[in-house]
Amino acid sequence: MRRRSALVVWTCMIPALFAAAARADEGARFHSLVDREWALRLTESPMLATYVGVHTTDDRLGRSTEADFARRERDTRAFVAELKTIDRAELGPADQVSYDLFGTELADRLDSRRFGEEQLMLNADSGFHTELALLADQVPLATVQDYDNYLARLGEFPRVFEEGVVLLRRGLARGMTPPRVAIAGVDATAAAHAVATVEESVLYKPFTDFPATFGAADRTRLEAAGRRAIETSVLPSFRRFRDFLRDEYLPKSRTSLAAADLPEGREYYRYLIRHFTTLDMTPEAIHELGLAQVARIRGEMDVVMRKTGYSGDFASFLQFLRTDPRFYARSAEELLKEASFIAKRMDGKLPGLFHRLPRQPYGVAPVPAEMAPKYTSGRYVPAPVGGTQPGWYWVNTYALDKRPLYNLEALTFHEAVPGHHLQGALAQELEGLPQFRRFLYVDAFGEGWGLYSEWLGTEAGFY
Repeated sequence: MRRRSALVVWTCMIPALFAAAARADEGARFHSLVDREWALRLTESPMLATYVGVHTTDDRLGRSTEADFARRERDTRAFVAELKTIDRAELGPADQVSYDLFGTELADRLDSRRFGEEQLMLNADSGFHTELALLADQVPLATVQDYDNYLARLGEFPRVFEEGVVLLRRGLARGMTPPRVAIAGVDATAAAHAVATVEESVLYKPFTDFPATFGAADRTRLEAAGRRAIETSVLPSFRRFRDFLRDEYLPKSRTSLAAADLPEGREYYRYLIRHFTTLDMTPEAIHELGLAQVARIRGEMDVVMRKTGYSGDFASFLQFLRTDPRFYARSAEELLKEASFIAKRMDGKLPGLFHRLPRQPYGVAPVPAEMAPKYTSGRYVPAPVGGTQPGWYWVNTYALDKRPLYNLEALTFHEAVPGHHLQGALAQELEGLPQFRRFLYVDAFGEGWGLYSEWLGTEAGFY
């Protein structure tokens, strides 16, 4: 009887064992897929590889020819096809989330390519050229080999700028450009690096401050090579790009504002809605939602205005806020001190708001002077993995009369703590997940978290 019972139990277990084996097999296939895609992604994007702590291509910059984009599109389609052969239902709960995120990311990449979005390489405050100008802060510079890798990347500037101009010209020909009013003056972001002398270039700075461990011979060789690279590769590239932006791109960029006026504009607009919200909403529904939110916020502003005892109308209240000296810092140092104090006060609130906090610290610094005139009021700059840099909360100290102190708390909570710093630093520290998820940025979550962090300021006793 006991033998029969054992046989019955064993027979009942067989389907469960087969199911567990199937789940393990599908999980292994899925992990192999995302790992292979990630490895290829790092090969295609050497700067991403450097950022995530993979240093096998630290002497290269990415490529942006039409052949490169076409190859990446073919690879992405192959990954999509392989993903569809994996049974999502057989994956564990965490892998099912990864499956959905991975599939969405691949589909988004194909949609972006369909509309030629790679041709939109500029926006109001930055572009690929401003990223290159930050190179010295984004790469390791601790060893002689690091410096040689840095030199190799500086030597690639002419090619990278040429490929960028080709893409921008292709966009001009199609009408795929930002609105001219949005990028007016963008040539200044290139002119800031088209300086007269090598010594003025921010990319030359590493050659003026070598690690103490470097010998005299290495210092002499590297300084001479750095000077040549800046003089023959970097400065001519920025100068040509400045002239291209000023003389060709800006005059020919589109004068209309609506995304609907771009090639396949209405379809592209729907894609942007999906990309930024993850929702399949119509532009009309988005607009109505926006109007409702503006009405709600305006009502709250009216309440706040009356609480202050202000007796004028709303227009005069805004004028008062924009012009009264009490609301503005008198120096860059004062603005940075205010931002730092707000951030430090919030640091003290974090243990009461969150169970887990990141190990990585952050600092407060001004937006680099060469970027500041066209830059936003503040931004979070994440730290490369395994490097010696913290995350940075950048505060724009240019045009102090446009940086009211009453905006500073919300800006700090959004960009620094508990906003993008906690979000990004904790993501880097995640374990047991595919690599792509540690560095995935979903705008609806990322900016939604920033907005939630602004709201937490109220709960934490600010405003």
